[in-house]
Amino acid sequence: MDDRQLLRYSRHILLDEIDVPGQARLLAARALVIGAGGLGSPAAMYLASAGVGRITLVDDDQVDLTNLQRQIMHTTARVGQPKVESARQALQQINPEIEVVGLAERLAGERLQALVAQADVVLDCSDNFATRHAINRACVVAAVPLVSGAAIRFDGQVSVFDSRDPGSPCYACLFPPERQFDEVQCATMGVFAPLVGIIGTMQAAEALKLVAGVGRSLAGRLLILDAREMEWTSINVGRDPGCSVCGQRHT
Repeated sequence: MDDRQLLRYSRHILLDEIDVPGQARLLAARALVIGAGGLGSPAAMYLASAGVGRITLVDDDQVDLTNLQRQIMHTTARVGQPKVESARQALQQINPEIEVVGLAERLAGERLQALVAQADVVLDCSDNFATRHAINRACVVAAVPLVSGAAIRFDGQVSVFDSRDPGSPCYACLFPPERQFDEVQCATMGVFAPLVGIIGTMQAAEALKLVAGVGRSLAGRLLILDAREMEWTSINVGRDPGCSVCGQRHT
């Protein structure tokens, strides 16, 4: 790190748990953020401000006026732009020293697997079960830690699924793909604006901890937030030996 970087990241370096070696790991890290909306906005902005060296953002949508109530990376002036281009501008303004790659596409199959394999940490900021399960499968195959978040109405949840640890569950252990879950989205159900900020920021915190090697992650725990009462519930989640995604990997 040069003198300018030592100054920029000095408040991290002052933390004994991070210090210069931890910050150096952040500068060398590669984060894949899938979804540049309500969750992806605060998550990516904190990764950028913390100095994560390469952030790849994936989203095939464009900025819409209805997004601006909660998707804080985007502005009124950028309505109509691809979200990844709007996000790239926002992140480069926060930290011009990092590399930001924007991919305006919907990932699947080998393309998804390849990008996951290149990352040190993946943040699932998507809004549907099909995408979440595809991301989870790719992370299990590549043994890359996954930070998952979700938010709808006044309810949010966040967890870490770290397949590097044989005892850690994957997303499918908690939400088996063969079961049917109600698909709810902000466009029809609404969402409390600060809720996505809270959950997305926690995703960033977990990702930074994983990369810097700080503290205990949320692997094996699901945090649920009721923002009406501002109450958190922590649920222990065990690995399912019969899981159709990670069960065979750890047999």
